[in-house]
Amino acid sequence: MKVRFCKHNKGKGKVFRRLEEEFPDLNIKIKDCVKQCGACSDKPMAVVDKKKVTGKDGDDLYSKIVELISKGAAPEDE
Repeated sequence: MKVRFCKHNKGKGKVFRRLEEEFPDLNIKIKDCVKQCGACSDKPMAVVDKKKVTGKDGDDLYSKIVELISKGAAPEDE
């Protein structure tokens, strides 16, 4: 699963650090641009597997990303 943040998005910092700490194997990066300028300038957002995810604040965005991670995580043993 890929999680991308735009370096210009105000809500990325804390969310990025929390995800890195709690999901060290996740592919997380801060890019120059994720081509979601309208949403990026309005509220905290990320792109998760090419889908835009927004939150009303950083904590809301974090919760939504974690929910997607838990839904998309396949068991390691299979």
